[in-house]
Amino acid sequence: MLIWVTSSISITEIVVKMNQYSSAAILKPLSITDLAAMKRCGEKISCLTAYDASFSALIDKVGVDMMLVGDSLGMVIQGHNTTLPVTIEDMVYHTRLVSAARQRAFIIADLPFMTYATPVTATKNAAKLMQVGGAQMVKLEGLRIDCVRFLVDQGIPVCGHLGLLPQSINQLGSYTVQGREQADAEKMFADALNLQEAGAAMLVLECVPATLAKVISTELTIPVIGIGAGVECDGQVLVLYDMLDIGLGKRPRFSRNFIKDAANIEEAIKAYHQAVKQSLFPAAEHSF
Repeated sequence: MLIWVTSSISITEIVVKMNQYSSAAILKPLSITDLAAMKRCGEKISCLTAYDASFSALIDKVGVDMMLVGDSLGMVIQGHNTTLPVTIEDMVYHTRLVSAARQRAFIIADLPFMTYATPVTATKNAAKLMQVGGAQMVKLEGLRIDCVRFLVDQGIPVCGHLGLLPQSINQLGSYTVQGREQADAEKMFADALNLQEAGAAMLVLECVPATLAKVISTELTIPVIGIGAGVECDGQVLVLYDMLDIGLGKRPRFSRNFIKDAANIEEAIKAYHQAVKQSLFPAAEHSF
């Protein structure tokens, strides 16, 4: 069987077309190699947070590339003021719900606060997220090179997270943009390179100046996913409840209300997915 590919077809469309010829009725989930290929080809990667089976199925149906089971569930689902109270049991439970309903989207799960204090602890908790929860990758915040290397050595794909680190809110004092000063920008760039060298297969940049995020995205070979980091990142992620404008608090500046001009939730998610793919989101007003 041959599948003829033209320059106008995307990596996502190629994967879907190949899966159509599979004898299996269920689409094959995207892998980290698929996402890496999307970066190389210049195709933007779309991602939304998900916390339950119903939204997982809907997000997957639309064709969003990744779902992040974020510890943001502590704020949008549980009603806390921060992500700190979220436990590994919470994360495993919600990851299991999300993974049970998806067919294609790549699933990342957060390691919550104090669950990766040491490499061994990180590995035990990551194993729970993957073995029981069904995650394909785990995400951790900050420059935890020791943990990243150890996890990767055990065969666990890792996504780094730099910029605004919600789990460090008590050190930061407030949710503010990171990397504005030259010294801070240089450190973040170096940290990003070090995470990649340690084996991280993906990186999230949160609340980072767009110019800095562009440099990091260009220099790294791994996909860089932005949230409040400008349109030049390899992909974008938003908290689902923010883009549907149903969060408990004020919607962040870097988010956009996609339900406003949509007939229903599915259409809002589709509009977000298409805006990311076409580099129409984030716009200047959503960037720093």
